[in-house]
Amino acid sequence: MNLLLVSPAVPDTFWSFRHVLPFVFKKAAFPPLGLLTIGAMLPREWSLRLVDLNVSRLRERDLAWADYVLISAMIVQEPSVREVVDRCRALGKPIIAGGPLFTTAPERFADIPHLVLGEAENVIAALVADMQAGRVQGVYQDAAKPSLESTPVPRWDLIRLADYATMPVQFSRGCPFDCEFCDIVAMYGRTPRLKTPAQFTRELDALWTAGWRSSVFVVDDNFIGHKVKAKALLRELAAWQARHPHPLPLLTEASLNLADDPELLELMVRAGFKKVFVGVETPDETCLAECGKVQNTHRDLLGAIRTMQGAGLEVMGGFIVGFDHDRGNIFERQHRFIQEAGVVTAMVGLLNALPRTRLFERLKAEGRLLRASTGNNLDAVLNFVPRMDRDLLVSGYRRLVQRLYAPRDYYRRAITFLRSYRPHGPRVRVSPSEVWAFARSLWVLGVRTRGRRAFWQYLVRTLLFHRRAFGEAMNLAITGHHFRKVANQL
Repeated sequence: MNLLLVSPAVPDTFWSFRHVLPFVFKKAAFPPLGLLTIGAMLPREWSLRLVDLNVSRLRERDLAWADYVLISAMIVQEPSVREVVDRCRALGKPIIAGGPLFTTAPERFADIPHLVLGEAENVIAALVADMQAGRVQGVYQDAAKPSLESTPVPRWDLIRLADYATMPVQFSRGCPFDCEFCDIVAMYGRTPRLKTPAQFTRELDALWTAGWRSSVFVVDDNFIGHKVKAKALLRELAAWQARHPHPLPLLTEASLNLADDPELLELMVRAGFKKVFVGVETPDETCLAECGKVQNTHRDLLGAIRTMQGAGLEVMGGFIVGFDHDRGNIFERQHRFIQEAGVVTAMVGLLNALPRTRLFERLKAEGRLLRASTGNNLDAVLNFVPRMDRDLLVSGYRRLVQRLYAPRDYYRRAITFLRSYRPHGPRVRVSPSEVWAFARSLWVLGVRTRGRRAFWQYLVRTLLFHRRAFGEAMNLAITGHHFRKVANQL
């Protein structure tokens, strides 16, 4: 059986990091973990090819070779999905599609004959048997949430690791919180399901054996959704890092209540975590209550962020404008908060109603839905009728993002972060590509592009006062170049 696994292209977004990649000679930020995991669930005797459209083209000979084409996609990848589907249909190639794009809105893909909805672990055996028998069904779905303890090590051999900046791994699925705008609970539930520490470190062993020595993104919906088991893993991770001569820098996503647990913070840093993405959303308490972000209410948001920074973590933050209770001053309030907190990587998006979320259902009941979401939080197109004047909301959003990533504000925010940041944990060796990235940044940021003066001031100030965090500071300067490019497209 010949199976072609296709990962559609991701548009230019905050998370694509497209404008950073040339600095480190990479083609994409992350490989498609879902397809790599599916590949490991398929019979070993089958022939598999993986084409990631973020690093290569989909060739006619690949399509001609395939008995089936398997596509996995997120909502933001839909335009590329449509192109791949058209090419497969023109050649009469059967398509089997899965992932969040199809799971959350299967009714929109009547032209795709075979769908895997939800998680694959419980249905993959039936799908394999039906492919072998030549009688693939229209839909495969199991309402039960699968245990992750049977999930295999991803097939890293299906990709060229050198094409990517960061490798993704997963420890858990699900989140105990139920934010109105988030589709995680709809897809994966509120009870976190986890791999065992031994299982997780086997995945790191596989990456290490394959030659990987750079950053690893633990792509959990909320890494600390089960704190007791997260701590058990972190102790194993710290021991794993100590056994290896080149510790791997780690990053993940977690809820803001991470700041409430000093032991958890210490364990994360000891295990090699350098960055954590946190959904802050808004400094407005009324809006936090509106969207059910209970873990962020009735607390000192600035203090929580500074606690994490002081423990040795760079806090990357998600922010949203467009809540029903937002007022005209929200753009200035968001800007002031982000600057004061030193959240250098501030991913600000317009509120969007994703399918199957509580927000989607509420707006639908209120008659306020307009269209399907693109899944791109940078898309300045609302898919619902806001309470605030639409033009005011969209123009205020554009100005906010462009202001945050203008060189002067960006470097000031980075300096604010460096004042609070106390680097700890395993020392990460500087790679040759990082040395080249720094050299290239001197030319691109210091000579060729606007904001040159602010860059040199930032560089000098970092050398004078924050030498221990010089590597992190330069990484921030380079990623800021990407964010500025993206912001200017709004």
